[in-house]
Amino acid sequence: MNRVFIKTYGCQMNERDSEAVAAMLRARGYSIVDVEAEADVILLNTCSVRDQAEQKALGKAGRLLKEKRLGDGMRALGIMGCMAQNRGRALVDSLPDLDLIVGTQKFHQVPDHLDNLMASLRGLGPRPATIIDTDAELGSQNTIRGHAPGRQVSAFVSIMQGCNMRCTYCIVPKTRGPERARPMEDIVEEVQGLAANGTREVTLLGQIVNHYGIREFARCGGKSPFVQLLERVHAVEGIERIRFISPHPTGFRQDLVDCYRDLPKLCEYIHLPMQSGSDRILRAMRRPYTRAHFLQTVEALRIASPGMYFSTDVIVGFPGETDADFAETLSLFDAVAFDMAFIFRYSARLGTEAEQMANAVPLAVKEARNQVLLGRLEALSIARNRSLVGTTQEVLVEGPARKGEGVFMGHNRGNRKILFPGDTGMVGRMLSVQIESATPTVLLGKCVLGVQ
Repeated sequence: MNRVFIKTYGCQMNERDSEAVAAMLRARGYSIVDVEAEADVILLNTCSVRDQAEQKALGKAGRLLKEKRLGDGMRALGIMGCMAQNRGRALVDSLPDLDLIVGTQKFHQVPDHLDNLMASLRGLGPRPATIIDTDAELGSQNTIRGHAPGRQVSAFVSIMQGCNMRCTYCIVPKTRGPERARPMEDIVEEVQGLAANGTREVTLLGQIVNHYGIREFARCGGKSPFVQLLERVHAVEGIERIRFISPHPTGFRQDLVDCYRDLPKLCEYIHLPMQSGSDRILRAMRRPYTRAHFLQTVEALRIASPGMYFSTDVIVGFPGETDADFAETLSLFDAVAFDMAFIFRYSARLGTEAEQMANAVPLAVKEARNQVLLGRLEALSIARNRSLVGTTQEVLVEGPARKGEGVFMGHNRGNRKILFPGDTGMVGRMLSVQIESATPTVLLGKCVLGVQ
C-alpha cells in the first residue's frame, strides 16, 4: 500500500480540497499518513495569493527533492493547487525532478495520475516525465465531495469554485477560473450525510460565497440562491451551527442580512474583507464599494444581530497608498472594531494589473504600517475578549487542545477559541463554559453545564 502525506498551504478552500483528495486516494487504496517521513508520496497543495506562500512551498519542494535525490524518504513529489495552476510547466524549470503538477480543476485526477506514476516507478526504468495537468474542466466544482473518515464535529463544505471579480491585485480568477456553482441538491445531500455521521457545524466555502448560483439559479420569493441554500442547510436535522466564508461586501442584500435575524443556526460571526479604508485605494483595487457602503453593511448586520463578531482582510502598502490613505484604513478598522483580521503587506502577483502600477510603497513603509495595524488589532481583540470574562459561552467541543494535559478546546458562536479542562466524552457536545480569563487570541474557562 502506497502511503501519501498531504501538506496544505493557504485558505480553508485549500484545506477542503486536500481533504477531498485524501478521500479519493483512500477509496483507491492509498494510505494517508500524518507523518511526512513515513510517506512514499508527498503532495503539496499550494497557495498563490501572496508571494510568501509560493516561496514557502517552493522552498519546501526544493528540500524534499534534495532528500529524494539522496535516496532518503519519499519516492514521488507532487505540487497541486493554485501555484501549480499559476506556474504550470514553468515549475519544472526550477524543480526538474518534480513528478506531478495538478491544477485546481483537476484534483479528482490525482488518484489516476498517482496510479500511473507509481506503476512507472515500479518498472525500474528511466524516470518518467513530469505529469502536468492544469487544463480547465467543465464540472470540476462537483468533484470536491469526499470527507475524512470518522466523525467530524465541524466540517467544510465547498459550494462553488472560481471568481468573476477582477480585483487588480488578485490572482484567484486566474488560478481558480470563473464562478461555477454546485447543484443545491448535491450540497444539501452532502450536509445531510455529514449530520448523519455526527457533524454539528458546517462552514460553506466559496471564493465569493454569497455569489453562489447567481447565474445558475433564479431568485425565489425575493431570495438569492445563496439565501435559499442557507435555509435548506438550516433545515437539516443534526446541524446546530452554520458559518460561511468568504463573502464579498457588495453581496449583502437585505435577504442575506435578514438571515442573521431569522436563522438561529447561522452563527453571529462574519468574515468581511475590507482590504482598504480609502475610497481612492479601493477604486485602484477595483473593489466596487466605498468605505461608507462598507460601514452601512456592518451597521445593517449589527441591527440584525447585535452581538455580531467581525473579522476581515486588509492589504497595506498597495501601490500609491499614502499616509493619508493608510490613516483612512486605520480609522475604518477602528470604526468597525474588528475582532480578528488577516493583515498582509502587498506583494505583486505576476499577471495582475497591480503588478504594472507605479508608485510602489517601500518595504520599510509597508512593514511599519503592517505593525501599526497589528498593534491595533491586538488592542481590539483583547478588549473584546476581556468583555467576555465572567460570561457563560456556548461552546462546541472540537477535541483536545494542542498543549496541556486534560485541556480541551472549542469555539463559541462568535468563532472565539475557548480552552477549558475536559475529557473525550465532551467532544461533539455543546457545553456552557464560564470564561475566567482572556488573552488577545484565546479565552480560558471551565465547563459549568452541558447544553446538549
